[in-house]
Amino acid sequence: MIFKKITKYKTIYGSLIILIFWYALHFIFKSTIIPSPHITIYEFFILIKGKLLIHILVSLFRILIAVIISLIIGMSVGLFLGLNKKYDKYISPMIYLLYPIPKIAFLPILMIIFGLGNTSKIILITIIILFQILVTTRDSVKGLSKELFYSIKSLGANKIQIYRHLIIPAVFPKLLTSLRISIGTSIAVLFFAENFATRYGIGYFIMDSWARVDYIQMFAGILAISFLGLLIFKLIDLLEDKLCKWIKLEKLEQK
Repeated sequence: MIFKKITKYKTIYGSLIILIFWYALHFIFKSTIIPSPHITIYEFFILIKGKLLIHILVSLFRILIAVIISLIIGMSVGLFLGLNKKYDKYISPMIYLLYPIPKIAFLPILMIIFGLGNTSKIILITIIILFQILVTTRDSVKGLSKELFYSIKSLGANKIQIYRHLIIPAVFPKLLTSLRISIGTSIAVLFFAENFATRYGIGYFIMDSWARVDYIQMFAGILAISFLGLLIFKLIDLLEDKLCKWIKLEKLEQK
């Protein structure tokens, strides 16, 4: 009964499991390489009042800008290709060739073209998320049966109403799922990109702490990445609750 109550609060439950595992590693290795969780958390709250907050905000800014650009371009192109088989036939082969390439390989090229600042890093993250959004949107639209289009058209719906009441509701839940998947990859790539020619970003903070052999601050930075990912996931969940209310109703009906 107590276990069921705890699992209702998923974030707290997940945090407790990780803390137990972390404490176990700390006592097993008995080394400063894996500092105690309570010392790391204490250090995190001290650092968050100063320099660590700046690094988190810079990384969050880069990711949010990339997400917004990816959603606008990815959804637009994905909807266009999904609804126009003629163009999809010629463009899809190029997408299939570019999609599997590890996007981190483009970082040197982007830094040469767009410089060493925020622009190259934002474009890199945008490319990662963009392909995921584009492919998911296109496939979701292509998955809609012709009968659904015939039905809504027979009711006198115009193009805007077809998008509003059929296409967008069908695409949006899958799009948010693909966004969740790509966010994890984006944070990992951003961590790597922030180690080149920058003094701000959570990736820089972690590697700088590692270079100074300050493992407590390094783990505080890793903790910050965890909170950054959690914040973005919660924002996506909030967006889903606001814009996909029918999903929530379906879950309640299943219960």
